[in-house]
Amino acid sequence: MDLPAPATSTPLLSGEPPFRVLLVDDEPLQWTLVQEILSGPGFEVEIAADGLQGLACLGRADFDVVLTDRRMPGMDGDEFCRRVRRQPGLAMLPILMVTGSTASSDLQAGLSAGADDFLGKPYNPVELLARVRVAAQRKRAMDQLDSTESTLFALARMVEAKDENTGDHCSRLAHKAVGFGRALGLSTPELHALRRGGVLHDIGKLGIPDHILLKPGALTDEEWAVMRQHTTIGYHLVSNLRSMRLTAPVIRHHHERWDGSGYPDRLAGEAIPLLARVFQIVDIHDALTYERPYKKALSEAQARAILEEETARGWRDPALVRAFFEWTERNPGWAEPPAQPADDLGIQLYASLSSAG
Repeated sequence: MDLPAPATSTPLLSGEPPFRVLLVDDEPLQWTLVQEILSGPGFEVEIAADGLQGLACLGRADFDVVLTDRRMPGMDGDEFCRRVRRQPGLAMLPILMVTGSTASSDLQAGLSAGADDFLGKPYNPVELLARVRVAAQRKRAMDQLDSTESTLFALARMVEAKDENTGDHCSRLAHKAVGFGRALGLSTPELHALRRGGVLHDIGKLGIPDHILLKPGALTDEEWAVMRQHTTIGYHLVSNLRSMRLTAPVIRHHHERWDGSGYPDRLAGEAIPLLARVFQIVDIHDALTYERPYKKALSEAQARAILEEETARGWRDPALVRAFFEWTERNPGWAEPPAQPADDLGIQLYASLSSAG
């Protein structure tokens, strides 16, 4: 099947490149409709006739938004979304799913697979144009990370590099937390906060002396008191950054407990910020299921038993723990780590700082 050449229109602002849209659909009529609707306001549309072609397009070029049909032969829209979300660097790429169904079960399945929003069939031209433009603008804005945030990511990688036992824990957390958050229906800003929280949650350990941070044996009560300060140190490092407004509470409160016995503020129940409650479940699960020099990786069943025991003791949010395991059961490939770390800018800066001596 011959695909049309990418349709290009005039950029919205002088010197600004057009928004790049990938349309994944097996119906040529839909190609024509979308290209006509997006022909004027600064878009470039590339066509993929099925999910495999769509993945190939994403592998060779950058896009600002993906528009995919849900019902396609071979790989359907849900599976396409799942595969996109497993690719390095694509966890936050906006995906709009096109469907003629309004059944809540279908919409929930699409969201769980990784779609960000839905468009109905037949297309409403005004709605399509507005939804695609807003999603693409948001993607461009989030791509423009300021240098301060990049530096924080690099510093977080340095903390992780100090402790060879953690492996690539931070990048895995960023990847998994976004997946779970998306399944819960969290907003795009909240998903970005979870991603940043995955990388930055332990950045406060920069302020913990190495003789405590890297101590091979058990910590004394006094040493534990110092170690627990990493949550408030990290919070103060990022709390003045506007882009960290939602991330800072994750850093401060990811060691709180549902019954109020955690730290640093002994918050209880829903007083613990939602994103911190979401994040800590993923954090604990990852720590249990990955091997460290001092312990073997636990099986999924063993990790589940421990999380359920902690929930019964009053430490974890029961509703979120149930939702977490429901999500993992629906998505058996959820835990596959990205091929590259999730914080590429921080990795690059960390490498340059390290090589500079």
